[in-house]
Amino acid sequence: MLHRNRYFGKYGGSFSAETLVPLLIEIEEAFEEFKKNRQMKEELEIMLKNYAGRPTPLFYAKNLSKKIGIDVFLKREDLLHTGAHKINNALGQMMLARMMGKKRVIAETGAGQHGVATATAAAYLGFECMVFMGEEDIKRQAPNVRKMKLLGAEVIPVKSGSKTLKDAINEALRFWIANAQDTYYLIGSVVGPHPYPRIVRYFQSVIGRETKIQFKMLKNRLPEALVACVGGGSNAAGFFYPFIDQKDVKLFGVEAGGSLKDKKKNSASLNYGKPGIFQGCLTYVLQDKSGSVLEAHSVAPGLDYPAVGPEHSFWKDTSKVEYGVVYDEEALEYFEILSKEEGIIPALESAHAVAFLEKLAKKGLKEAVVCLSGRGDKDLETFFKIRANSYQ
Repeated sequence: MLHRNRYFGKYGGSFSAETLVPLLIEIEEAFEEFKKNRQMKEELEIMLKNYAGRPTPLFYAKNLSKKIGIDVFLKREDLLHTGAHKINNALGQMMLARMMGKKRVIAETGAGQHGVATATAAAYLGFECMVFMGEEDIKRQAPNVRKMKLLGAEVIPVKSGSKTLKDAINEALRFWIANAQDTYYLIGSVVGPHPYPRIVRYFQSVIGRETKIQFKMLKNRLPEALVACVGGGSNAAGFFYPFIDQKDVKLFGVEAGGSLKDKKKNSASLNYGKPGIFQGCLTYVLQDKSGSVLEAHSVAPGLDYPAVGPEHSFWKDTSKVEYGVVYDEEALEYFEILSKEEGIIPALESAHAVAFLEKLAKKGLKEAVVCLSGRGDKDLETFFKIRANSYQ
């Protein structure tokens, strides 16, 4: 029987096919064993330090701060091995797969960062690896596709639906059900059926724990605000969770509002969606009046998802976190601004969080820590394609 704490308020749960239930129970049991095993936790801590590059710096962005009018600190997850926060979760779940005796790991990816992190961890720890990726995202994220292949992973193009992240997840689930005996499904965000949202948040909470320690060392207090982008929501969940009961710290999640030219096409399920069951859990979903899931849109492929992790839905309803939107055009502008002001090229996903700082400054906030969840190498082709006239 799955653990009773499988809900966040009314959200979450495990709305899955009967064939998946034994697999989910097996994963939950391995996860509970891991949390009690000091030796395995120490092994992961050593890997995160010596292989992934933790702790990541907390950097005061003085030039950006001057430009916006708010003190900006960047939690530099972009400096991790593979270039994003995704490696934290990939290494952690790979240890669960090893505990369970699995030989193959599969993953889904949109921006490609989770795929690269999974392929990297699989190469390091000796697993066969398959990564499901929508054809549209394969085109947008060619550098990451090449990296995954070089690392030894098989990249499976997904041609169904919108050919993006949600379709990649659907195909990965189908493969997992048919090959469960020797395969572990390494989900990349705080989405899906229980226990995955808790597992991914657990492994990503290192971001928030480090931030709390680093800011206290720097200022001898907690920060005024935290800001993170939210697609599925793993970087934000890990960043926010250690602060979730700190009433003096304001938490802001930033969803993708899509293009200003067509606001109906967006990926902001918490702002424009409503509760529904999607890919194994109850959460906020972009859907029409009949309950059909709408196609999401974002210039940032890692945010191009029509739902969100169920814990974020709970945090929204309980007002623990405030969720706003940033549009494609604003994210592209701050992709360029951060590059030119600080010499840091952010992922387009992270650029959404940076762009939101301007809105916070207008609200009168004086200080914020941003989770810079990834670097922007993967997004250069997209940026220059859209801004071609500016760089001729």
